[in-house]
Amino acid sequence: MPVLVRNNLPVISHLEAEGLFVMKPKRAMTQKIRPLKIALANLMPTKEATELQFLRLLSNSPLQVDITLLRMDSHQSKNTDEAYLKQFYTSFKNIQTQRFDGMIITGAPVETIPFEHVDYWSEITALMDYTKDNVFSTMHICWGAQAGLYHHYGIDKVLLPRKRCGVFVHNIVGQHHLLFKGADEQIYMPHSRYTGWRKKDIEQHPALTTVLFSKEAGPAVIMAHQGRQIFISGHFEYDADTLAKEYIRDQKKGLPIHMPQHYFKDNQPSKGPLINWRAHANLMFSNWLNYMVYQRTPYDLSELEGIK
Repeated sequence: MPVLVRNNLPVISHLEAEGLFVMKPKRAMTQKIRPLKIALANLMPTKEATELQFLRLLSNSPLQVDITLLRMDSHQSKNTDEAYLKQFYTSFKNIQTQRFDGMIITGAPVETIPFEHVDYWSEITALMDYTKDNVFSTMHICWGAQAGLYHHYGIDKVLLPRKRCGVFVHNIVGQHHLLFKGADEQIYMPHSRYTGWRKKDIEQHPALTTVLFSKEAGPAVIMAHQGRQIFISGHFEYDADTLAKEYIRDQKKGLPIHMPQHYFKDNQPSKGPLINWRAHANLMFSNWLNYMVYQRTPYDLSELEGIK
């Protein structure tokens, strides 16, 4: 898919090196179509790496996508230069009069902190409230999913006995879902988190439907309002070496970390990771753009109806 981004966004060169088509604004104007407007609320400290991960997945479709990068004004980034953020990102206050076909709210390294103690909690909850009336389908990832389920449905996270880190097998629950149309029986997805959800809390809420479940990792993909809200506990977007880098980082910090499960070949870090989630990652994001967004969003976004 032609991903429409700012001309000088640094990750463009990485995407083009991978053979992905990145469209510049001048070329996009010659195509007589309306691009999908997708916002990426990037809460991760490693902004560029996260941009690359999601833009790579959003490129796997013939649809044209116009990307808006969002930041939290109420948070001072320690890992990304402020000049970079001012050049390539916009804030929630600057988009409140706009509407989007889709939005992705990423994870964040704050999951062991009570939600209300996160410094940008007021801003992120205002953004999540905004999505109900101004975004057709919102995808929440990891901590973003925990925050979304807590804010919208009162489902709190629970601290796990140990960090859930690795690549786990998942199965589709119930009937076939368009989000995983064309998927195999077993679906692999990386997880990296200290907290999770109680299965019963989700099952008891009438608005929520579990779409993907793992015997080891628990509820993994949850939907509400027929896909207008999607909550994902894992990380389909992860690079091949992301879990390895996290493992090495935590070891250097002296944390009581366990080796990522089902990740390294023969369970030996020296042999590198077994990459078995990319196909389903591309499939899910392609299906999301097609079935959850493109096929259902009104052409004129001013006609978008809010979630009741």
